[in-house]
Amino acid sequence: MYAKVILAAAGFALISLGASAQSQTKSKVKVKTETETPAVKEEEQGQDKAKSPEPIAPGQDKAGGKGADKAIPIAQYYEGGQSAMYEFINKNLQYPPMAKRNRIQGQCIVSVTLNPDGTTTNMKILRNVGGGTGEEALRIIKLLKFNAPGYSVQSSVPVNFKL
Repeated sequence: MYAKVILAAAGFALISLGASAQSQTKSKVKVKTETETPAVKEEEQGQDKAKSPEPIAPGQDKAGGKGADKAIPIAQYYEGGQSAMYEFINKNLQYPPMAKRNRIQGQCIVSVTLNPDGTTTNMKILRNVGGGTGEEALRIIKLLKFNAPGYSVQSSVPVNFKL
């Protein structure tokens, strides 16, 4: 009987000790977060808003603009260069209905061979994100007209799909 009372008292002491330890850690966390959080002045908030980039207007760049960052070897043979090539791609890109419905986004990569006379052959989809995006990227690449390089060039062209 005595042992039960001592165990019960010890259990109560452990529970109360655990509760007080938890309350102490909670107060420490509160103090810690309050001291670590820097006070932001209204002037600084205005500066942060001014630094944020402006969103791209809808329809202006359907492909997300990622492909124009990297140099594409066959883009130099397109009339107007790489920027003109991506303008053409963005203008003629039709987002596939299945991809739009399922909110599929990503980058499709199409491999293409540019022949010495400027025609394109051996086109195939290397990366397809699904929902008809690979087929649309292949269709757009087939529409591109290149100048004659005088030699054969093998390259891959990324086409970005972004809702």
